[in-house]
Amino acid sequence: MEFFENGLGRFVTQEVVSGGANNGLGPRFNFNSCSGCHAQPAVGGSSAAANPEFQAIAAGIASGATNTVPSFITARGPTREARFPFFANSSGRPNTNAPNGGVEDLFTVAGRPDAGNCSLQQPNFSAAEQNNNIIFRIPTPLFGAGLIENIDDATLLANKSAQTGNNFGIGGTFNHSGNDGTITRFGWKAQNKSLLMFAGEAYNVEMGITNELFGQDRPLPEEEQAGGLPASCLNLSGTGYPEDATNFAVSSNSDQAAQNAQVPSDIVLFAEFIRLLAPPIPSTTAPGGSASIATGLALFESIGCATCHTPTIKSTQPSQVTASLGNTPVNAFSDIEIHHMGSGLADNVSQGGAGGDQFRTAPLWGLGQRIFFLHDGRTTNLLTAISAHRSNGSEATQVEENFAALSPQQQQGVLNFLRSL
Repeated sequence: MEFFENGLGRFVTQEVVSGGANNGLGPRFNFNSCSGCHAQPAVGGSSAAANPEFQAIAAGIASGATNTVPSFITARGPTREARFPFFANSSGRPNTNAPNGGVEDLFTVAGRPDAGNCSLQQPNFSAAEQNNNIIFRIPTPLFGAGLIENIDDATLLANKSAQTGNNFGIGGTFNHSGNDGTITRFGWKAQNKSLLMFAGEAYNVEMGITNELFGQDRPLPEEEQAGGLPASCLNLSGTGYPEDATNFAVSSNSDQAAQNAQVPSDIVLFAEFIRLLAPPIPSTTAPGGSASIATGLALFESIGCATCHTPTIKSTQPSQVTASLGNTPVNAFSDIEIHHMGSGLADNVSQGGAGGDQFRTAPLWGLGQRIFFLHDGRTTNLLTAISAHRSNGSEATQVEENFAALSPQQQQGVLNFLRSL
């Protein structure tokens, strides 16, 4: 509990560039705290109804003449990160022979009183929008992630084997670590192996904070090609690298557990907080009543949704962290595989072994408390999200057509079931 609470405290902390207790923000960033983006329905979730990125300039987080709020960031829209699928040519148009896909951070620290002489411009989002060379991602919910992390590869492979030869045209594969070859499982394309990697990457990419996994300030992809960040934007905290590191300078404390929880770096405690976040608890009665929910689940399985959205992965490995993470069923409604979702959802971004139209089967537990759906938050309507599963090249087309063939009452039962999760 000490480690969980300490991690929670760091997860909600607002970071600064320099001169404070939590240095390292920037030089480019999307927001200044983990909890600002992972907020709905509670800390650790996904995009909240009120978008904190929209208020970043008014709140002084992204103050300075160089920053404006991009048009795709709205007051009641999803919290987003942006990517350019392709590098642009000299005329500003995307060069489809030059894949990009890296995160284009929304804001720079230029103009902040704690940022020194660093002067950077925001990416040219307007040109990217005009040339249809921009895609978005919203935060993935983190509840129950410790259980997903602790599923053995053999268990995932056995589940995949059990779905082979289904009658819905669904295949699927796994993304794999380039380091040890094992199954990766976190992120929209299942590109991250562990919660520690997930936390370290987000700290560096979303907030610009270097750490023991990602030890250098991150330029934009275009800056990387052009020579990196200018010297005036390096080591802005004045403390050297990495900005987030193991802290051995703890004060004496009679409570040894509390003292020990001060030693690890932020990313380690982020990972512990996420690892120990309990999975969502579904409702058995709301919305629509227990009979409608039960009917909806039966239809969900019979029309083929459960082929990818596996209701239960049978068991996790034994856990040395805490017994409750071990030998436990994972009711995530996901096979953790990546699937071809067709032209309608394709973002033309590759990550690891996942191609431009492949995405991890999004876990559905907690769906009833989410506001925005799909990888880019394009809709708040579950029917629209389901319909988007059908497009040219999508493995889910037959399943979506099966759903469309249901009666309105049956469709409502499926929606009631999904909203009960």
